Amino acid sequence: MTDVKIIYEDADIVALNKPAGLLVHGIYRHLEAKHTEKTLADWLIEKYPEINGVGDPAVGGIERAGIVHRLDRETSGVMVVAKNQKAFEFLKNQFQNRDIRKSYIALVWGRVKEKTGVIDKPISIKSGSVKRTVFKGKMTRTAVTEYETQKYFRYKEEFMTLLIARPRTGRTHQIRVHLNAIGHPVVGDKMYGKKPIPEGLKRHFLHAESLRLVLPNGKSISLNADLAEDLSRFLSSLEEADLD
Repeated sequence: MTDVKIIYEDADIVALNKPAGLLVHGIYRHLEAKHTEKTLADWLIEKYPEINGVGDPAVGGIERAGIVHRLDRETSGVMVVAKNQKAFEFLKNQFQNRDIRKSYIALVWGRVKEKTGVIDKPISIKSGSVKRTVFKGKMTRTAVTEYETQKYFRYKEEFMTLLIARPRTGRTHQIRVHLNAIGHPVVGDKMYGKKPIPEGLKRHFLHAESLRLVLPNGKSISLNADLAEDLSRFLSSLEEADLD
């Protein structure tokens, strides 16, 4: 798993650039059968044996390995992991209090007309599935995402818009669900998008660009991950269009 890159490390935390395609931690399809795919949690335990057991209690035998937050399998970018329980509780408190500022790069279908916007739509689980929705479902929770238009591109006969998305809350699939809810699904999103994946792209175009947080030692820090190579290459293949 050499594609996992360390961005920052000290005695309390390690910040990583997670590659697309990598599960953060294991899943159970059945209670008695562990999913055997190699995960980021496995990589962390191998590299940092002392991290095993750090975090919330294991669910179904799945160790969290200091993982405080998640990224979807196909989403690349920056993640922060606690190396000890004290650091885990410190970071968890910041996430719960929404003190950590998260920034994502997203390419969406269509021309987003607003330069900036806020999507304030509760998210729930769609009955009978694992999909999330802004319509009626179960376990409804508040969700707010800010976005800022960066550039427009042309793909064949259609427009695409490059956005910076800043989720104020941390719901599962939040950015993907919210952008789809305003009629601009993330390009390449197989679950929430209705268009086929464009040529030259193999996954959804969503990258966790930065996290701003306070370290356990009291220092404020910004952790940044360059846009993944596959997304950068696809973007450079597009024809840029005027913002006006």
